[in-house]
Amino acid sequence: MSRALVSLPLLLILTSGCTLPVWTAGEVPFVPTPPEVVDRMLEVAEVKMGDVIYDLGSGDGRIIIRAAKKYGVRGVGIEIDPDLVKRSRDNAWKEKVEHLVEFREQDALMVDVSPATVVTLYMLPEFNKKLRPIFWQQLRPGSRVVSHDFSIEGWPPLRVEKVKGDLFHDHTIYLWKIEGEPSSYR
Repeated sequence: MSRALVSLPLLLILTSGCTLPVWTAGEVPFVPTPPEVVDRMLEVAEVKMGDVIYDLGSGDGRIIIRAAKKYGVRGVGIEIDPDLVKRSRDNAWKEKVEHLVEFREQDALMVDVSPATVVTLYMLPEFNKKLRPIFWQQLRPGSRVVSHDFSIEGWPPLRVEKVKGDLFHDHTIYLWKIEGEPSSYR
C-alpha cells in the first residue's frame, strides 16, 4: 500500500509534462523552457529580421535555435555549463542553424550584451536584479528584454502575460523595453 502511495505522485509528475530542474555544473539548475513558452517569448519580444538575440543562461540552446529557425535571426547563447554549451552547439547543427547562432561558455554577469536587440532570460530573481544595471548601461534604445517566470526587481515591466502550463505550474512572461539613453536609467 505505501509503495502505491509513493508511486502515484511520482507517476503524476512524470506524466504531467512538468518541467523538472536538472542540476548541472552551472550555478543555477537547468530547467528547460517548454516550446510553447519559447514561441510566446519570441512573439512578445516582437522578434523580426535583423534582430540579434542574446539568451542568458541558454541551457540547451532552444530559444536561440528556435529564433534562428523561425525568424532567420542571429543569436548568441551564454551558458556557464560546458556540457550544455556542447549540447547547444550539437542541437544547432542538427537543426541546420549553426551558421546563425553561437554558444559561449561564459558567466552571464560578465557578458557584453551591447550587440543585442533582444535579450531572453530564465534566471532566478537575484540574477535578474544583478543584470538590470548591465542592461541599462549596455542596451540601446528600443532593445527588448523578455524573462520567463521571474521579474526584474526595481524595473516595472511593460507587459506581463500568462501562458497555461501543466498541472503544477503556469508560466509568466515579462517584457521590458529600453527607452531613452542608457544614462537616464541610473
